[in-house]
Amino acid sequence: MRILGNILWIIFGGLLSALGWLIAGVFWCITIIGIPVGLQCFKLSSISFNPFGKEIVYEGGAGSFILNVLWFIISGWELALTNFLIGLVLCITLIGIPFGKQFFKIAGLALRPFGAAVVRTNYL
Repeated sequence: MRILGNILWIIFGGLLSALGWLIAGVFWCITIIGIPVGLQCFKLSSISFNPFGKEIVYEGGAGSFILNVLWFIISGWELALTNFLIGLVLCITLIGIPFGKQFFKIAGLALRPFGAAVVRTNYL
């Protein structure tokens, strides 16, 4: 079921979300100072490609907080707003609710990606 959900996810807007993360990662990697932020974007784009069967665990500290504030100001709010709006549109129908919930999960991740780790919840 997880595989079918991930295939449908890519069709119903997951590809756009993943491309947003990848583009943000490329822009951050242009400067030497932004490379750690860009690498985090690339790492977290994996949840945008296949979110079903994965959860987000937050383990941040003071360094993560500072990076999250910078991230939110520069590029986090755009990704969060885009994922939130797509999630709202998908939640209009009964069939789109599971996909909308995944977009809300990614919108929350877009607000504070540092100190977050993506873990698998099931292996089937």
